[in-house]
Amino acid sequence: MASSQITKRRIDGLKPQKTEYFVWDGSLPGFGVRVQITGSMSYVVKYRAGSGRSAPTRRLTVGKVGTITPDEARTLAKRTLGSVAHGADPAAQRAADKRASTLAEVAEQFLIEHVEAKRSASSARSYRDLLERLASPEIGKRKADKITSAEIQRLHSKNAHTPYQANRLLRVLSSLFTFAGKTHVVPVGFNPCRGIEYFPEEGRERYLTTPELAQIGEAIREAETVGLPYTVDDTKPKAKHAPKEDNRRTVIGPHAAGALRLLIFTGARLREILHLKWDHVDFERGLLLLPKSKTGKKTIVLNAPALAILNELPRASSFVIAGSSADKPRSDLKKPWKAVSAYAGLTGVRIHDLRHTHASVGAGAGLGLPIIGKLLGHTQSATTQRYAHLDNDPLKKASEHIGSRLATAMGEVKAPRANVTDISKAKRSKNRRR
Repeated sequence: MASSQITKRRIDGLKPQKTEYFVWDGSLPGFGVRVQITGSMSYVVKYRAGSGRSAPTRRLTVGKVGTITPDEARTLAKRTLGSVAHGADPAAQRAADKRASTLAEVAEQFLIEHVEAKRSASSARSYRDLLERLASPEIGKRKADKITSAEIQRLHSKNAHTPYQANRLLRVLSSLFTFAGKTHVVPVGFNPCRGIEYFPEEGRERYLTTPELAQIGEAIREAETVGLPYTVDDTKPKAKHAPKEDNRRTVIGPHAAGALRLLIFTGARLREILHLKWDHVDFERGLLLLPKSKTGKKTIVLNAPALAILNELPRASSFVIAGSSADKPRSDLKKPWKAVSAYAGLTGVRIHDLRHTHASVGAGAGLGLPIIGKLLGHTQSATTQRYAHLDNDPLKKASEHIGSRLATAMGEVKAPRANVTDISKAKRSKNRRR
């Protein structure tokens, strides 16, 4: 059709035909209007992707007629043609953007190909929960390579009320983008999590004291024999059918009691004990040979109390801690632990703190962090550093030594002359040498 400048009046005069057609602007080559059979119209830009007549011709829609004005469309067209002049291919880039994966799609690939293949089942569940519950609702539909640090920062800040969870989410997302770069889903090195500051975390480790351990021991013995008392809410409808007060006791089985004791004596993780099979127990050498754990293949050294527990447990399943099904492990210890810890009068104690308690006893005895790390199955020494402040035996000896010498020099205590440093004489001698 004859070319003249595209204006609103000219567009109003355009009518649909049996086939779609284009009307081109007379003053800006490549800018035009596409008229479809349905009557729908849109502003387009036509250009060659490259130099020479052999370069392919591209068409790119810059806006729909009615949503932007002809002048606005002309401005967008000029901008597009300007980028083409500098070697860009806007149509190809837009097609690539459409093909680009969303964060939710990358997350699923990350979980299947990386996390579930290389991490423990519990870690995989944790990763999936964080991504699906916290990340996907906020930024899951965004193209992964378009996500900005500002968006990640907002997501992190939104979860400030749970700093541990927020920081863990940030670590998981950072790992996700590293994976995406290695698999060429996003540019290599692209990681919008980089540089975002983590929330401060206070140590959550809770170590049971000797009296508390005595209370736990007594509670477990009570629970597996006569049972632990429980209360009933008399205001509820079913309260009248509850046993009499003297008969309100919860008895835990030998496997639940044994599991709690093994967690304390071995320092093992919960799933390592619940998923333990009799085939994994080497009674002769006193070892648990775990084919799979959070950190991979693992060996746990058994002490005498732990071996005694294993020897006394009835073999009711292929699993050491028998569950309701012979071919499935027990799922958790929530109910027995809640009953035992409540009876022992302990508050704020998680079942994982039994592992921390095991480590704290070794650290306090001056066994050394490398040894403790090996017993717990830590693959990185930094993980064991959380117990460094408990490894006070060398520090205590050094402090005692310094304090003793200072106190003797001050005349506070009597000590052999050979061990005394006379501070005043030392100063005078030093001054004379000057």
